[in-house]
Order: sequence, then structure tokens, then C-alpha cells
Amino acid sequence: MAKLYQTLFLIISISYFFSPELIAASPAGASQKAVNFIQSSCKTTTYPAVCFRSLSAYANAIQTSPQRLAETALAVTLSRVQSTKLFVSRLTRFKTLKKREVEAIKDCVEEINDTIERLTKSVQEMKLCGSAKNQEQFAFHMSNAQTWTSAALTDENTCSDGFSGRFMDGRIKNSVRARIVNMGQETSNALSLINAYGKKY
Repeated sequence: MAKLYQTLFLIISISYFFSPELIAASPAGASQKAVNFIQSSCKTTTYPAVCFRSLSAYANAIQTSPQRLAETALAVTLSRVQSTKLFVSRLTRFKTLKKREVEAIKDCVEEINDTIERLTKSVQEMKLCGSAKNQEQFAFHMSNAQTWTSAALTDENTCSDGFSGRFMDGRIKNSVRARIVNMGQETSNALSLINAYGKKY
């Protein structure tokens, strides 16, 4: 059993250190104006350091556009959620897990699926915001994007709550919750940037 959990811990560590944010954390070659724009925009979010770390690599694409910033934040968040789903799903392969642990993992995957669905709908609404012909159309799609993104946050919190019990293995619980917390932070930041974009239209 010791070897099994050592293997599990290794998977957790590798998954973390090769996460998208850490691989593409440097905005090499980006204009200082674009980097400064992202940094100042991120200061208005709940988790500014997380925001800048995850978005600065895309400075060349974002430039100084609030629309591109919000869309990129949403796309990066969706990618993070999808990778988290893959990670959590793989935990069920460990046969020494207790029944309640397996149930918590499966419930979490279902919540993450809901999160993916809602963030995907938010992405679609943001695209429609960009093609809106008037203020009324923009406001309608912006409201939808805000609603779907906010709903995604609720799913993430529910998933995290499932790993709060004492029956969960400590290392599994901590690694999963750390990823869920990161998902929540990025989703919260994306929502803040979406709201900011909505006010600038």
C-alpha cells in the first residue's frame, strides 16, 4: 500500500508542476504596454497573482483589449477545468480507495462536467457579445455569460465540499482540493474580467 500511495503522490506532483500556468508563465516578447494592461486589470480581481500568472503568457494576443482579456481568461479557465477533470477521473483507478472516497470522486467529476458545460456556454455567449449589433443584444448575451460563469463557481464549491470529510485519504483530499480551489480562483477572476468588460461596452 505504501508503494501505491507513493505512486499516487508522484502523479499528483508531476500533474502540478506541468500545469499550463507553470509551463507558459512568461510573456516573452510581449509588449510592455500589453503586460501592464493585464497586470492592472488583474489587480481588480479577487486573486490578482493567479490572474496575472495565468494570463500574462497571452499578452501578445490580448494586447489592451478588455474583450480579449475576458475571453482569454474564460478559455484558460475552461482548459484548467478540463485538465482537472482528467486528473480527478484517474484517481478512481486506485483499487485501495474506500467506497466513500470513490463516491466522492465520482460526484466531483459530475460537478466538474457541469462546470465544463456552463463555462462552454459562457464562452459561446461571450462570442455573441463580440458580434452584438447593439447595446440591447450585448447586454443580453453579457448577462447570460455572467450567469453561466457564476453557476460554474457553485459547482466547483460543491465538489470541494465533498472532500472535506475525515474519511478521505489526506494526500488525495489535499491534492484534489488544491486543484478545485485553483479552478475556483480562476473562474472567479474570469467572472470579474467579464464584468469589467461588460461595463466598458
